[in-house]
Amino acid sequence: MCRIGALKSRHYLHPSKALLLMQSQQKGHDNSGFAMVMQDLGGRFADYKQLPTLSLACTDEGLEITQGLLRTAGFRRVEEWKPAVNPVPGLDIQALPNYVFQTYDYPESCRHATDREKEDLLTDTRLALRAALEQGEEGFVYSFWPDVITLKEIGDPRAIGTYFNLWQEDEVFTARIITAQCRQNTNYEIVRYAAHPFFLQGYTALANGENTFYQKNKEFQSSLHRGYIGFESDSQCFLYTLHYLHRELGWPLSTYKHVITPLPFEDTVKRPDQDQLLAMRQSLAHLEINGPNTIIGVLPDNTLFTCCDAKKLRPVVVGRDTDTVAISSEVCGINEVLPHRDWETDIYPNEREIVVINDTLEVQRWNQ
Repeated sequence: MCRIGALKSRHYLHPSKALLLMQSQQKGHDNSGFAMVMQDLGGRFADYKQLPTLSLACTDEGLEITQGLLRTAGFRRVEEWKPAVNPVPGLDIQALPNYVFQTYDYPESCRHATDREKEDLLTDTRLALRAALEQGEEGFVYSFWPDVITLKEIGDPRAIGTYFNLWQEDEVFTARIITAQCRQNTNYEIVRYAAHPFFLQGYTALANGENTFYQKNKEFQSSLHRGYIGFESDSQCFLYTLHYLHRELGWPLSTYKHVITPLPFEDTVKRPDQDQLLAMRQSLAHLEINGPNTIIGVLPDNTLFTCCDAKKLRPVVVGRDTDTVAISSEVCGINEVLPHRDWETDIYPNEREIVVINDTLEVQRWNQ
């Protein structure tokens, strides 16, 4: 079972907090990795929030390929952070030669481009980089987007934290939102792309559990958007459905739960919005999910949320103090990062609601 978590704060947080959140949840951990997505960046990236940052792990040849493609496309590098790695002997990590986080200015051709046109360019560029690096197995590009950094690695999370010097808190590498996972979905091959969280065009999703409707989700989603690729994990379908409903169709977040876990027909027909719900269910039946799972997601406006499967077969808890909200697949994770909170205010989401945290850290419970 995957372990997942999320932190959202009024202040900038260091990744050591995410490692701490996950550390106490490692019972049964198989050393298949640790991954995190940092959004609303601070530190050395705080002054570049409108410019895209590339998150890349690659060989030396992969780095040359990447830089050549970006130069040809007209991107100009304005900031770079290369973590000073700490290769202590005996660490359980399948490290690659290069880990690069580079911020770029847009090509001159984008001077008068709309936000949507810039977003399409970033998506197409990332897909082109991925395809180029895959040819010779030269590396992995996880995100190329403003105000976002992604790190994924295979190994023991404690060793990964040591290798990247992430246990030592500093003000250089921080964010207000961090989502993280340790232990990949072991129903599939252990590859870096399969590690949650998954990211696409400002949307992040990670899950604890399984999606037994994976095949029908995949077959339907593959034709919906050029960015719906890979499918290295059944949980990627959760991200693609979120992206499709919210960005491509323009529907509110509240519809997400109705699509992935529709209400029983006998309950639907009693509601005043039954026509809408039935139409959604009929037209998007192939996006319904099944199986035990808990989902954590982030929207482009930094809204953080969590929801469960229709039978509540996977745990999740939401806790908070004055400055920070934490979501964890196990309460022991929140106990580690928010030990002085009022535990009586913890929320254990039920099977028919979405718990939403907005930018003022207000926690809302939306009943389906």
